[in-house]
Amino acid sequence: MTPGPRSKTALAAGPAVEPARLDGTNINLTTLLATDFLNHFNEAIMLLEMLPMAPECKDDFLAWRPMSYTEHFAASNFKHRDLAIAAYEVADLAYRRPLDQISRQMHLILIEARNGLKGDLSDDTIRALAEATVQWLKPMVARAGAVINGELEEYARPAAEAAPQDAIDALFEDAVKAVCHA
Repeated sequence: MTPGPRSKTALAAGPAVEPARLDGTNINLTTLLATDFLNHFNEAIMLLEMLPMAPECKDDFLAWRPMSYTEHFAASNFKHRDLAIAAYEVADLAYRRPLDQISRQMHLILIEARNGLKGDLSDDTIRALAEATVQWLKPMVARAGAVINGELEEYARPAAEAAPQDAIDALFEDAVKAVCHA
């Protein structure tokens, strides 16, 4: 996948996104995207990883909500959050679309995991569901990072093409197998 002709057009969109302003900001000069967005997903992953040892984190995970790239930065304490939002708005769609697609898939998986964890579940079921969810999400976060860093070939791997519902179905199938064989 080759990026489109973004650079000159996007950077000409206004002084808010001049390359000099991006220096030292964690906003990629090529993609105009920031890896800090992945903190949104890493927070949910961290909570899921803690669930087996700290069941009290369940409420924190249940309180987690999906946020778009701009919503995340608008609510964050990221020093360059306004610049991150402005850069995203003019970023090449060759980068934004795959990032948005991966984000939607991760949101769907996390929403389904959150819905699954709302019930009164055994510790083994919570552990299995949390572990299966994390197992699905970590490679997706890595692919999102590759997109943000301009490594579109990394994103183009076949695993990234799986339909979100297929990922969700497999997630729950893995959790059920883990519980049944525990």
